[in-house]
Amino acid sequence: MNRNRALIDSILLILLGALMVADLFLIFRFAPVERTMGPIQKIFYFHVPSAWVAFLAFFVTFLASVTYLVTKRESHDCVASSSAAVGMLFCTIVLVTGPIWGKPVWGIWWTWDPRLTSTLVLWFIYVAYLLIRSYLPGARRATLSAVVGIFGFLNVPLVYMSIRWWRTQHPQPVLAGGEGSGLDPRMKLVFFFSLFVFTLLYYVIVRLRVRLGSLEARASRLLEERRLP
Repeated sequence: MNRNRALIDSILLILLGALMVADLFLIFRFAPVERTMGPIQKIFYFHVPSAWVAFLAFFVTFLASVTYLVTKRESHDCVASSSAAVGMLFCTIVLVTGPIWGKPVWGIWWTWDPRLTSTLVLWFIYVAYLLIRSYLPGARRATLSAVVGIFGFLNVPLVYMSIRWWRTQHPQPVLAGGEGSGLDPRMKLVFFFSLFVFTLLYYVIVRLRVRLGSLEARASRLLEERRLP
């Protein structure tokens, strides 16, 4: 079983590496340069997929947290914490790439509009989640972090809908506009390919983190058994 898992992990890593190289080629060589924003627009292919993966990761944390509170199974807690950590990584990428993209386009690095502010709040919620994971012990840690993971996800729909509910400086979604969106077909192709690659990257990292977490839990149990008289 362990050999099969190791083989699958190796295949996934090789596939992911090849796809990431292909994605970079498509972004910088195949996708056309946007006429208004110029080369800076290519951050779009990192910024938006990162946001999607962050939302997906926090949704998985939400589901795994609910399941943990119902079943009290350690494996669900491990999935929740692993997905939250990866979601934090991608949410950080969103907050870093957004200002880099926004400065040449808006003329400012940051503005407290609903989309940016709610995304920052989401980031802080999961910072609190990871701090709980780091400093509280055992079952108490798992239970409290599950509660934070559930309520934290409630901010995700707010982040997503903020540009639809309020007037913001953040651009409106372009992919849903079909032919009227102004998005070149090659841009759309590269975007969806990037979305797939980033999603696969999320899956591979979470898969490896869950395996690591299960090994750490097993090692902790063995140490506890050795300490018992």
